[in-house]
Amino acid sequence: MTPAPRKGGQGRRRHPATRRPVLDGARLTAYDVLDAVTSREAFANLLLPQLLRERQLDPRDAGFATQLAYGALRAQGTLDAILTGLVSRPLAELDPRVLDLLRLGAYQLIDLRVPSHAAVDTTVDLTRGIVGTGASGLVNAVLRKVAAGGDRAAWLEALGAEGDERLALATDHPRWIVDAWRDALGGDDDLESALLADFAAPEVHLVARRMDRGELVAESGGEPGPWSPYAVRLGGGDPGRLASVRSGRAAVQDEGSQLAALLLLRAPIEGRETAWLDMCAGPGGKAGLLAATRPEGVRLTAADRAPHRAELVRQTLGDEQDTEVLAADGTQPPWAPGSFDRVLLDAPCTGLGALRRRPEVRWRRTADDVAPLAELQTRLLDSALRSARVGGVVAYVTCSPHTAETTDVVERAARRDDVEVLPVAPLFPEVPDIARGDHGQLWPHRHGTDAMFMALLRRTR
Repeated sequence: MTPAPRKGGQGRRRHPATRRPVLDGARLTAYDVLDAVTSREAFANLLLPQLLRERQLDPRDAGFATQLAYGALRAQGTLDAILTGLVSRPLAELDPRVLDLLRLGAYQLIDLRVPSHAAVDTTVDLTRGIVGTGASGLVNAVLRKVAAGGDRAAWLEALGAEGDERLALATDHPRWIVDAWRDALGGDDDLESALLADFAAPEVHLVARRMDRGELVAESGGEPGPWSPYAVRLGGGDPGRLASVRSGRAAVQDEGSQLAALLLLRAPIEGRETAWLDMCAGPGGKAGLLAATRPEGVRLTAADRAPHRAELVRQTLGDEQDTEVLAADGTQPPWAPGSFDRVLLDAPCTGLGALRRRPEVRWRRTADDVAPLAELQTRLLDSALRSARVGGVVAYVTCSPHTAETTDVVERAARRDDVEVLPVAPLFPEVPDIARGDHGQLWPHRHGTDAMFMALLRRTR
């Protein structure tokens, strides 16, 4: 028997035109990442894996959501340059949700070459569901203009950009980063290759801290890393599912970061060693590797200014013996001068060396951010040198190749009459093209790692 309609007309079906659209799960997930990055400065590489786990998208949809979210964030500058000419008012005056939806749709059209009916219709449905019907007309009209303009190559021609401006748009980098990369590379020879390397999704790198690397290779199905004797590179999969990672015997750590820790370990030093310092240790990756590889009898102190980051270091070190973790400001340290034989300073920086992992950082950072960070780095390096004993060494590391954060900082420190700069490249004979003068520089396009800068200094008196 057919049930009677419920009171209030609740048993009646809506007219098809008034039904709420079923939102595409992959595209909605990508939008939620863009919205979080825009509205609360979230990091995509931290948020997206969480959303994928919670929403249990199938592998194909999860892959598309990842490609779409990271791609739209990376291409934001180029997308905005295109959208600027298609919207009747400044983009900054748009509802931020609408602007993110326009970026999401435009990226599908110009870079992924999704058929226009699919890209436009699904984005319009998202707009109705997220913002409301009123905004969907604008999104529909603008995206149809984007589709009519063709792919990225066609739009670059239409924008009429030339020289470095065209290179910036073609490689999805702000112009100031293009200039900074040229300076760090010493010319144009592989400038475009370096910029394009930020397009590639990075491999997952593991570090075998408290286990044999061969055992980790067998467990993970990965390949031994080419540079660090503790590194394993994975082709895919969720490293959090590995028993060794869950237990802390292994961890996720870029191979370049491993080499930065190994620089401190390999640096030549005279005399007996009893104490090492990781001065800006949070969240603890390098401290974890140093704790596992230090000689017997060496005490490791790990410090970080932020208490929550110091707690992450404490969790990383776990029950390691002869370690201490301090919540301490490296510019005003609680320890006495000359207390340590080896000091690692992984200084706070712009993070431009990890643009593959955090695509939004290229648009979140500006050229104005560099000078204050360089001033802080200079103060921290001066403190690190005071913390080292005579004959001790300091490894200065940044995840940025920007000259103002790297060689300029080291050169200022080297003017002191009690400091000697030691060459880095001889300590890594297995790593090609690492030398940047006396210092070391890793690059994604050369080494498959983050763009880590490394310098080594010795206290001479």
